[in-house]
Amino acid sequence: MTTVDVNGISLGIESFGDDDAPLVLLAGGTTMLSWPDALCERLAAGGHRVVRYDLRDSGQSTTADPEAPTYTLRGLAADAAALARALGGGPAHLAGIGVSGMVAQVAVLDHPGAFSALTLVGTRAVAPGPPDNDLPGHDRATMSRLFARAMPDWTDREAVAEFAAGAAEILGDDPVAARAIAARIWDRTPGTASPVQAANQLGMVFSRLDCKPRWRERLPGIEVPTLVVHGYRDRFFPVGNGEAIAREIPGARLLVLKEAATAIPDAAVGEVTEAMLTLGQRKAGPADPASS
Repeated sequence: MTTVDVNGISLGIESFGDDDAPLVLLAGGTTMLSWPDALCERLAAGGHRVVRYDLRDSGQSTTADPEAPTYTLRGLAADAAALARALGGGPAHLAGIGVSGMVAQVAVLDHPGAFSALTLVGTRAVAPGPPDNDLPGHDRATMSRLFARAMPDWTDREAVAEFAAGAAEILGDDPVAARAIAARIWDRTPGTASPVQAANQLGMVFSRLDCKPRWRERLPGIEVPTLVVHGYRDRFFPVGNGEAIAREIPGARLLVLKEAATAIPDAAVGEVTEAMLTLGQRKAGPADPASS
């Protein structure tokens, strides 16, 4: 792991594979550990340089004040483009998961020359907050259970890991995996200040970001090959959000993971890797769904 300086800040990165191979850039959601180690390793074994990175105010990237960010969603998109160019090797295959899927959409729209392909996992085409009327919102019962829980003592690593495991169980993800990842995130977080830990664990910085202007209406202008991956059991961003993105980006492929929720489970890593590696090698039609 190291850092790369772009746009006046430092971004924490981790690289897999040959530095001279085509680049796959994985935007953290919000930390790089949203992307499974096994996925990174398999993409690298498939002949790519894989770089996963932390968004601002998370992991090893520049952390200022997550409660009052001075950047915007478009600023985060500009970071992705600048990082892709700094790493070299030509246009990158950009991937975003959850909230970083929003970053990835805006990045490809605002900086098309920096990217050769796009993968979007478990995200939607509108900013945090109420969705458009035709898009499904968060499952109310699930959100009620999530918000009914008290915040953990952010200075206590075990309490934070237990909190993450409980959230995963409510969301339909693997609590054992979530516990382990939360502990790793805690270890990489610069300090135990509550706002910083919350930004790393929960992505709360996004609730305070300027996410304007809207970008959904621009999706038909995306010209790079696009893969949309969504968990069928996702209760946070229900699958209708992924279906809408796939409909609105010309030629996009939709891969619905029937046993997945918000995270990429171990059992799906191989299928997601294969879909990413073959993106752009086949001609997709307007409606090209796949599921597992």
